[in-house]
Amino acid sequence: MTKKTRIAGGIAGVALGVALCASAAQADRFTFRIGSGHPKGPAPYVTTMSDFFAAEVKRRAEEETEHKVSFIESYGGGIAGVSETLEAVQNGLLDFGGYCVCFEPSNLYLHNFPYFQPFGPQSSSDAIAAVRIVYDSNPWLSEVFEKEFGQQLLGLGAWDNYHLGTKEQWTQVSDLKGVKIGGAGPNLPWLEYAGAVPVQSSLPEGYMAMKTGVYDGWLMTPAGYNGFKYYEPSPYYTLIGFGAMPVVVLTVNQAKMASLPEDLRQIITEVGMEWEQRNGQAMDDSQAAGLAALKENGAVITELPDEVRAEWAQSLAELPRKSAQEADSRGMPGTKVMQDFLDAAREIGHVWPVEYQLN
Repeated sequence: MTKKTRIAGGIAGVALGVALCASAAQADRFTFRIGSGHPKGPAPYVTTMSDFFAAEVKRRAEEETEHKVSFIESYGGGIAGVSETLEAVQNGLLDFGGYCVCFEPSNLYLHNFPYFQPFGPQSSSDAIAAVRIVYDSNPWLSEVFEKEFGQQLLGLGAWDNYHLGTKEQWTQVSDLKGVKIGGAGPNLPWLEYAGAVPVQSSLPEGYMAMKTGVYDGWLMTPAGYNGFKYYEPSPYYTLIGFGAMPVVVLTVNQAKMASLPEDLRQIITEVGMEWEQRNGQAMDDSQAAGLAALKENGAVITELPDEVRAEWAQSLAELPRKSAQEADSRGMPGTKVMQDFLDAAREIGHVWPVEYQLN
């Protein structure tokens, strides 16, 4: 070996050593990308993702470990839209993603089971508690995220109680016949009884679609209806009580999670469950605030009579059975999951307006 070769080798070795030291020095710094197709503010679950989950993971990592954590936050579809977030987490474009499974009717069909059993728990706190019982009793629901989409489920979120907003006032269900109503897929069958025309859409599209006459109403919660200012094109808001829907999930890319130190993984897992526990009350508060804000902003709020609500629920009595059978036919534990939800809701005190039969 010549002197020149030895010198070159020495320089390369020093460079490698410096690089390794630099790498080690930076090993305790982690920057994560977190996002959702829905915006922070109008979508309360996104607000808790930012204000609680991301902030708490950062705080705990700094106080309890040697790690430094920061988040690049992208909400409102900045990185991925409402129907793209699952895939964005799967391929690593996002490390953490929050999304409604309602926009994944093929990939996550059975995870929409609360939608298939309308008129369920009216408060988000009760609904999340019931759905948590179902997830704990049916590990398959969580395993789907891991085995098929390369991500770990961290926690459940929800929409608050669903009602109906329209451009025109209505007093009888028959008034809705032929009226075009927007919704997020799994809730569109709720409109069958009324004879309305269901239109598949998403929250960010709703305002302009109603403004331009693409459709004339929207199935939406008070918080979402107010947050997206739907009361401007469609000011009539009727309280029907289709139920709160715990169909929002927060997930993390599985490979990313596995690459992290154990203490940081533990913090993320714990904060994910705390995020879930906070979401119920956050959504209940959001519903109350949403109703108050709708009234203040000029929306005309009325309540559907109990007898009409009961008739509407009875008209949908076949929906749970058909949905369970559809899931069963796809090799999913549809009947068991949906029966567990019926039972869990009763366990927490909910009285179903109709006795859904799955067999």
